[in-house]
Amino acid sequence: MSAIKPTASERVFDAFNIILLAVLSLLFLIPFLAVLSTSFISAEESMRRGAFILIPHKIDFGAYEMLLKRGMIIYNAYKVTLFRVTVGTFLNLLFTATLAYGLARRTLPGRNGIVLFIFLTMIFHGGLIPSYMLIDKLGLKNTLWVLVIPGLISAWNLFIMRNFFLSLPEELEESGIIDGATPAVILWKIIIPLSMPAIATIGLFYAVHHWNDWFGASIYINDQSKMPIQVVMRNILLSGILQDESQVEYIRNPPPAATLKSAVVVISTLPILFVYPFIQKFFVKGMMVGSIKG
Repeated sequence: MSAIKPTASERVFDAFNIILLAVLSLLFLIPFLAVLSTSFISAEESMRRGAFILIPHKIDFGAYEMLLKRGMIIYNAYKVTLFRVTVGTFLNLLFTATLAYGLARRTLPGRNGIVLFIFLTMIFHGGLIPSYMLIDKLGLKNTLWVLVIPGLISAWNLFIMRNFFLSLPEELEESGIIDGATPAVILWKIIIPLSMPAIATIGLFYAVHHWNDWFGASIYINDQSKMPIQVVMRNILLSGILQDESQVEYIRNPPPAATLKSAVVVISTLPILFVYPFIQKFFVKGMMVGSIKG
C-alpha cells in the first residue's frame, strides 16, 4: 500500500513551518551563543573588536581560570547550591507527594476545606516583613536550612501531583488493602512507581527553582560562606568584581568585565541545563496527565 503523497500546498506549508522554526530557533540561540562567546574573549580582542562578538578569533580561558582556579568563593557557592538542590528537591518531593496522596483520597474527612485553604495561600500571603520575622523567630536566619524549609511545599506543584494521583484507578489501592498493605506501603510500593512522570516533572520544577533562586538567600543569609552561586553571581554582575577580593589571587592581564560576567553566567547556568535532557521523556507526559482532571 503506497503512502499518500503530500500536495503542493502541503509541501509549501511544511517548508514555511521549517523556515519559521529555524529562524525562531536562531533568535533563541543567538543570545546564549553571544554570552558563551563573550566569556572566551581576551582583553586585547575586546578592545580591538568591540563588546559584541559572536565568534571570537582566539579562545581565551582567562575568565574561567580566574573564577575556577583562583576564586575559592565560587567553589564554596557551588557546594551550597548543590546542597540546596539535592536536599531541597528530595524534601520537596517527599512532603509534596505525601500531602498530595492524602488529599487525593476521596474518603479523607474535610478534604475540600484543606484544598481550599491551600488554594488561598496561592492568592494571599503574609508579605516580606512577616516572613522575615517568622524566619528570625524560628532561628533559621543565616543557616542553610532557610534555603529549603520555607518553600518545602509549593501549592501549584501540590495540585499537579494530586491531580495525577486522582487519575490512578482506585482498584490499585483496594487490592493493596485486601493484601494487608498500610497506606504508607501503598504509597511507596504501588503509587510512587506508577507516578514517575509526575514526580520527575515536579522534581524538575523544584530543582530549577532552587538553582535559580537568589532572593531568599540575599535576605536571610549574611555569612559569605553560606551564599549560593546565584547570589555570588548577582554580586559579580552588579559590581563587576568578586565581593570578597581577598579570596582572589592577583592575575596578570585580567579579563574584561563583560567577559568575567559572561563566564559567571555560563558557570552558573550550564549544570542545570544538563539535567533537563535526562528527564525530558517524563516531562511532557507528567504535565499532560496532571492537568487533565481538576
